[in-house]
Amino acid sequence: MHPVLDVARRPVIAHRGNRAHAPENTLEAFAQAVALGADALEFDVHLAADGVPVVHHDATLERTTAGAGALRLRTSAELAATDAGARFTADGGRSFPYRERGIGVPTLDAVLARFPDTPLLIEIKVPAAAPAVRAALERHGAEARTVVDAFDGAALAPFRGSRIAIGSSRGDVARLLATTTAALRPRAVPYRAVCVPLGYYGIPLPVARFAAALRPLAVPVHVWTVNDPTVATSLWAAGVSGIVTDDPGLMLRTRAAYERGSA
Repeated sequence: MHPVLDVARRPVIAHRGNRAHAPENTLEAFAQAVALGADALEFDVHLAADGVPVVHHDATLERTTAGAGALRLRTSAELAATDAGARFTADGGRSFPYRERGIGVPTLDAVLARFPDTPLLIEIKVPAAAPAVRAALERHGAEARTVVDAFDGAALAPFRGSRIAIGSSRGDVARLLATTTAALRPRAVPYRAVCVPLGYYGIPLPVARFAAALRPLAVPVHVWTVNDPTVATSLWAAGVSGIVTDDPGLMLRTRAAYERGSA
C-alpha cells in the first residue's frame, strides 16, 4: 500500500524534497530525500505557458530562482533553463552552494522518469494543471504510487474515477472541522488521506481529533510542515500518521528513536 494511505504506518514525507539542505522542488532535493530513505516525496505542480506541468511552489519565480515574473508566462523549456538553485542558502546568505549548477525548474515528466518507484504526494496549485497532471501520471504508469491533493477542490475533479488516490481539499478540511467540532464522526469521506498544517491563519486545527475520527475509515492524517522532533513525536503519540518535513533525515532518525521507545 502507498505509505501515505496506510494508517498503520508513520511515513516521513519529504516536503519539496530535502528542502532544509537543497533547493526546494528540484531534482537535486528529491534525489537527496530518496537517498536518505524518505517514504514519499511531496511537491507542488503549476502549469507552464506551453501546457506542460512543472514542479514549483509559487506562482512567481523570484523567491527561489534567478528568474522573475509569473511562472505561467514561461514555457517549460524556459523554466528548465532558469537557475532554481540561485536563492538557496543554509547559512543566512553567506553562501549559495547550488547557484549556477544547472539546476532548473523540472517538469513533472522529468520527476516521474527520474524516480520511477518513489511514492508521491502531489499538491496541484491551479485547477488548470489537473488534466495534464493526470495524463502525465497515467503516461508513466504512476497512478498506484501517487496521491494528489489541492486547496481548491476543483483541481481534484479530473481525478475522480481514475486509479489515482485523492487527498482532501481545503473545503473537505472545513467540513471535517465542523463535523468533529460537533463531536460527530464522519460515516464516509470522498478522499483517501488528509494533509493539514497545525493551524490556519493562527487558528489551531484539532489534528488528533481528526486522526481519531478518520481512523475507523482507514483515512490517515498527515501534518505539515514539521521540523521539530519534539513536535513530531507528540503528533505520532496523538495518533497522527505522517510527518511532512523539510528535513527528512532528521525526522527519520526521530521516528526510529520514537519507535524504539514505544516498542
